Amino acid sequence: MDDEQRRQDDWAKERKHRLPTFQEVLSRRTRPPVDLFMFYLFLQREGAEDILDFWLDVQQHENLCRAYFKDVRKSGRTIREDWPEYWDYARRRGSIYGTVVGLNPQGGKRSTASTGDMLSEQDRQNLAASGDEKAAMRSPSPRMTSVSPGEHTAVGTAEPPRSSTPFSLSRRTPTLFKRASRAPTIIPRSQAISRQDLIASAERIYYRYLSPAGTAPGATENHEIYLPPALRIHTFPLSSSHEPKSQSEMALMAQIPDMFHAQKEYCYRAMEQDAFPRFLRAKAFGNLTPVSALVRLIAGLVILWIGLAVGFSLIFLDVQPKSKRFFLFIPYTLAVLFLISHQYELDPVLVFFGQSESTPFRTLHIREPYVKKLLLGRAIWVSVLVAAISVALTMIFWAVPGHRL
Repeated sequence: MDDEQRRQDDWAKERKHRLPTFQEVLSRRTRPPVDLFMFYLFLQREGAEDILDFWLDVQQHENLCRAYFKDVRKSGRTIREDWPEYWDYARRRGSIYGTVVGLNPQGGKRSTASTGDMLSEQDRQNLAASGDEKAAMRSPSPRMTSVSPGEHTAVGTAEPPRSSTPFSLSRRTPTLFKRASRAPTIIPRSQAISRQDLIASAERIYYRYLSPAGTAPGATENHEIYLPPALRIHTFPLSSSHEPKSQSEMALMAQIPDMFHAQKEYCYRAMEQDAFPRFLRAKAFGNLTPVSALVRLIAGLVILWIGLAVGFSLIFLDVQPKSKRFFLFIPYTLAVLFLISHQYELDPVLVFFGQSESTPFRTLHIREPYVKKLLLGRAIWVSVLVAAISVALTMIFWAVPGHRL
């Protein structure tokens, strides 16, 4: 217990001197403005929140599978006795639940941080190639491997993409007023988890994110994400409405626990390499949303025009005394503040009050220590810059001699 507490204290001290990692954000170990809620809003503004929804839903699906395996072991039965098809599949191909089901008690062949032994060598090459392709050309976002009725593996044949929607978030149409966030797939634990619950969970994920638009039974909207051809699932032959009975259906059901893990890892890497660095730049080095920054740009240009018009009027009307020109400091300060706030996407006044925007003109308190330190330093620099430019403009207009036209 003391060692665990010491590790927690060391981690907390370390966090005060660095930005959070992507894993820390996903595991909800960070605080605003770099927490999971803010990351979701960031993706939502760029129309790419479906990939995070998919990752969270698959995480929930995997947690459900872990709970099922733990329930089986608590009942006194082994996984081999309760689900022999899955045991054989996991023993041959490996599984992320190896430690839970008793396959690899020394730590397992796979971990949740890698795609692991569930993939064949060809799968790994395809997954690595998709990652290299994304790094080279900012390729699109995720989608899945094929599972057809006659196959016992999760590898599909390559075919043209069904969706042209890229994951490169900068290419997506902003959706500031899009639908509200959906909660992850959750099955209530009012009773023991059954294998039909696992099928129902996988079925919802498939029809929500992986099936072509319009093919989901009874679905009102489709949130299909993009995956490279090697990671697509083209069919879902099982149904939660009836139990699998044939040998092929039982073999397919054995893949349900590990079914989406490779796709989840691809999504993780895509977000970590593309969206997350931009999220940190936006929230750890700035505190404004794009809409708020744009409003400040427009307001700054208007106020600057008014200030310049008044300044030139005072000069060419030779208004006396010249000390009246010092009042130009007010519009110049506001104009320069708004313009530099737009340039840096940072409002120093909000930072000094410890606030950061979550949505346009709505703020929350900055609670992440290192981010607060970074923003405070940038806010001081912006304030000095605003003061210097405002004083320079005011002195220039004060020093010019008046000349009545």
